[in-house]
Amino acid sequence: MSRIIRYGLVISSIIICICAACGCSFQSDNAVASVPPFDGKDYLVISSMTAAGENPKEYARNYEPIKNFDTKLSVPTYISKFGDYWFIVDCYHNRIIYSDNLGAPLTDWYIMTSDVTQPHTIASNGKVYMCDDTENNRVVIFEMVDGKFINTQTIYNIGNRPHYTVYDKATDTFYVWSSTTGELYCIRQEADSSRMYITDIRKISILDGIYVRSFSIIDGDIYFVSGVSDEGLPAKIYCCDLDTLEVKKSYDVPDNLAGMVQITKIDDYYYFSTSTDLSGNQNVATIVRAHDIDDLKSGNYEDIYSKYFVGGGTPYYISNVDDTYFLTEHRLTGPPDLELQGKGQQNRRCPDHLLTYRPPSAMMVWRLRGGGHDYLQIFFMVWRSACVISLELYLAFS
Repeated sequence: MSRIIRYGLVISSIIICICAACGCSFQSDNAVASVPPFDGKDYLVISSMTAAGENPKEYARNYEPIKNFDTKLSVPTYISKFGDYWFIVDCYHNRIIYSDNLGAPLTDWYIMTSDVTQPHTIASNGKVYMCDDTENNRVVIFEMVDGKFINTQTIYNIGNRPHYTVYDKATDTFYVWSSTTGELYCIRQEADSSRMYITDIRKISILDGIYVRSFSIIDGDIYFVSGVSDEGLPAKIYCCDLDTLEVKKSYDVPDNLAGMVQITKIDDYYYFSTSTDLSGNQNVATIVRAHDIDDLKSGNYEDIYSKYFVGGGTPYYISNVDDTYFLTEHRLTGPPDLELQGKGQQNRRCPDHLLTYRPPSAMMVWRLRGGGHDYLQIFFMVWRSACVISLELYLAFS
């Protein structure tokens, strides 16, 4: 365990085989774009080229990526994989790191960028990589050039504190959410180049002035999580038309779940990660799930954070890679230990070697707890019917 503590991070590799009857809400890699390729003619703003972007080949020849130098994360907000590389948004270290090996120690990951202030997410269409630079009100855009990530473009003046970025294959569009102005920035790549353009700015006026952390595209509609405002307005989730942001339905949210982080639809459940209550208190942070969003107002939901997780932290964004669901979390406390959480398997210490385990219940969670530091938590759902699941945990050693 001493080597685990020294690195401050263990990341699990989970292999899940799910029968065709199980579904999820994340955009499929096999989705077909429903819009024609963008020709670069009808747009609002064109990206600004960086000095490196003017001649990326020449810049790449003289550029050597440097390794990450921190042995722990500071408020990780997002993890995902694009192509051969894993990416972690290390928000309070003002950094995005990447590796082709999920189980590598943090000091063997490389720094994609540290020229950002409190970034929250990263998205890619397989050609360009877009990161929201939250405190600088911009997005930065990278391209892979000769095996190196080069910041070739920037788009400035993205509302106020852009907080969440998604690439939607069905509409061939990057969507960037301005977290306090109710604005959704639509950004597309020109078909014959890597140049990026703001093609539309859509606004939902009722969210102007409310801190809303994210949105989710579910079955063609866009859902905005409930947020908090200085005025303490009642919390609501809004389902809107993706093309116009016209409100199709609103859902009342109880005060204790008001400061939501994300909505994720998995199979026949909606999962809600929550950072604060209506007053901004993080001590009530949790994850709940319900069969219908309307169930929230009546309290007809299940608190899975207190039931299956160790608890005590702030759960944040959930991402999906090959039917494996990843959750970043911060504000963790407690003695260094690796614990397995699940029905009938409370506080089981993990051995320092490869472990193969078939979980017996609806949810299992692996998590490294340690000394006030922040780590990645990886979890997955076990559907109660027609699923075959095996879990392999690899501990990262030097």
